[in-house]
Amino acid sequence: MKFEHLIEINDPLNPLIDPLTREQVWRGLVLHAESPKLFVPHLDECTIGERTDSGFTRSRRFGELRIDDRVTLTPLQQIRYDVHAQGDISASNLTVTIEAPEEHILFVRFRYDDGHDAATDAANAMYDEFKKSAYQEADIDVIRLLRELAAEGRLDASYLN
Repeated sequence: MKFEHLIEINDPLNPLIDPLTREQVWRGLVLHAESPKLFVPHLDECTIGERTDSGFTRSRRFGELRIDDRVTLTPLQQIRYDVHAQGDISASNLTVTIEAPEEHILFVRFRYDDGHDAATDAANAMYDEFKKSAYQEADIDVIRLLRELAAEGRLDASYLN
C-alpha cells in the first residue's frame, strides 16, 4: 500500500485557520517523533535509542507488540520513519514533509509505504482502505494537537529552550 495525503496548515484566505510558522510545525513534528505518547494514547512506552546528527532509533511498545524504527530528520523539511522487518511486521516507511508552495501557505504531506508489492496490495485492497482512513484520522489528530500546543506557546523556541 502506497498512500499519501496533505493537511493544510496555513491558508491566508481562510481566517478560521490560525497560521503557524514552519518552525512551530517542525518543532511539533519532532516532538511527535520523540514523545509519541503525547499523541498516541494507546502507546504504552517509547524508548529513544542511539542518537546521531541525522536522527535516532526508537522502540515503541503497544501491549505485547514492540516496533523498532529509525527516525531521520532533515531540519525544517522532513521526518522519515523507517521500520525494518521484524517478526510479523514487514519493512515499511512514513515520510512527513513540510511543504510551502507559496509564501504564507504551509502543508504537511504524509506519505506511507508498507513495502508490499502490487499483488499483495491488490489482495489487501479492502483492508488497506481501512488502514488509509485510520492513518489519515491519526495524522489529522497530530496536527490538531500541534495547533493546541502552538496556541499555548509550547512550540515557541523560548518555551523549548
